[in-house]
Amino acid sequence: MKFLKVVLASAMSVSLLAGCGGSSSSSSSKVFKVAKLGDIMTLDSTQAYDTTSIECIHMMNEGLMGVDAKGNMVKMFAKSYKESKDGKHWTFKLRDGLKWTDTKGKTYPLKASDFVYSWRKGLKGEYNYIISDDGAGIKNATKIINKGTKATAKDYASLGIKAPDDKTLKITLERPCPYFLDLMTYSVFYPQCEEFVEKAGKNYANDTDHLISCGAFIPTSWTKSSQITFKKNKNYYNAKIMKIDGVQYLLGQDVKAASASFASGKIDFTAINSSLVDKYKNTKDYRVDKQGFVYYLNFNFTRKTMANKNIRAALSYAINRDDFCKNILKDGSVKADGIVGRDMCFDPTNGKDFRDENGNFTNYDMKKAQAYLNKGLKELGKKSVTIQLLYSTNENPGPQIAQYLQNAFSKLKGLKIDMKATVRQGRIDLQAKKQFDMTILNWGPDYNDPTTYLNIALSNNSNNRGFYKNKKYDALLHKAAATTDKGARWKLLLKAEKMFNEDYVDVPLYQMSQSSLYNHEWKGLLYKNAMGAAYTYTYMYKA
Repeated sequence: MKFLKVVLASAMSVSLLAGCGGSSSSSSSKVFKVAKLGDIMTLDSTQAYDTTSIECIHMMNEGLMGVDAKGNMVKMFAKSYKESKDGKHWTFKLRDGLKWTDTKGKTYPLKASDFVYSWRKGLKGEYNYIISDDGAGIKNATKIINKGTKATAKDYASLGIKAPDDKTLKITLERPCPYFLDLMTYSVFYPQCEEFVEKAGKNYANDTDHLISCGAFIPTSWTKSSQITFKKNKNYYNAKIMKIDGVQYLLGQDVKAASASFASGKIDFTAINSSLVDKYKNTKDYRVDKQGFVYYLNFNFTRKTMANKNIRAALSYAINRDDFCKNILKDGSVKADGIVGRDMCFDPTNGKDFRDENGNFTNYDMKKAQAYLNKGLKELGKKSVTIQLLYSTNENPGPQIAQYLQNAFSKLKGLKIDMKATVRQGRIDLQAKKQFDMTILNWGPDYNDPTTYLNIALSNNSNNRGFYKNKKYDALLHKAAATTDKGARWKLLLKAEKMFNEDYVDVPLYQMSQSSLYNHEWKGLLYKNAMGAAYTYTYMYKA
């Protein structure tokens, strides 16, 4: 993904009411109330890039594929699909009776051309890489994106998606894509009602009057940076299975306010940070969702010190990841053994976890760390080096990570760490200008395949923030992309990740888990890694 944009507000010393939610003044209500620590950036599915926006869009919309109540991928708006033998051509048939419903109750038929319209728009969005060769590999997507503002209507018409009739979609890929159906669950691949969107113009998705739904819920009110409320969409094709009346998001909440609201029964769900885990971890309302986000140290390979492999190795060996997860985060997060996350990608020939097959590349050993540093210093012709650690104060737990790393690296003789604090946008700007040594980043999976992690180190990938270039690494991934033999492809990806980790392209730190407070009266809240939006509320009910 997408880098994680949910900001967990700092609340290092919080005094809360005793107990958890449960007996609320609105205990009979079938509206699930959620405190979101982030805000909505946009409700345009072709532009959304942050988790809060994508979750809201998911309530209003669906894709060709989706998830059932158990988290299994199933056909959603697709009635059927067929893949060609060469894996480059897909044909989808849409369900009968699919409808768009605006907030005033007016309906429009959902047509196959609405997918064509939306995907073409998506080429101009921040998430466009997932349509291109770095993701689904839709035919001509990369060419159109690379043309930028010079792309013509004819260019967009060449995108590999066609609607020969209102119920049929024909999709052409540049190459076989083993995870193609997974991608069809993502918001950038959702349809948009062309008639409604074009009429709304620049006002589209700016307020409830200019929003339209084909999903499980319809927005009823939206006060920006404050709250958004959804009600059940009776015109949703699967509305008959829904037992929930609606969902309300309270936006931009801080941990203290959200936790207090949960404790008093005013809300049903909120994320918490490490400062509150000890207080709630033994209560019935404590919940941990294992996520696919991997946090890592990102290096600037255009700087001589950071381009030295032994210096990078020294930094990796100096980090006690288990201690950091257990005693600092305390939220269920676990040590990252490699750049590819655990419980995310599985061998198509035997079902084994990629992480188990490829092993552990991140050990804590201060003797080795010092030895690697000494070797690196000798190669650089220096007795000591100063390395700047760039971090942003409004990307938590960035400051916690930075402080821990500073303490860990300070134990190495011949190394000084210069701490550079900024805000998120400042970090982004400095990275783009190559004005940094190392920084803290995270990456979340867009789909259940190792390439969602491995592609970030491709030489021409826009998410290669450290400017790493390795022709052998590129060749491995390109060969894997062109391979139709699933077993052979998997072996190539194992080899690529080994190269990534042994070259210390980025140094993995930990794999994120999210600790939350969840009103146990509610059942059926679905969290799914790398499958559309993080949370799905469609199947919820009150016990």
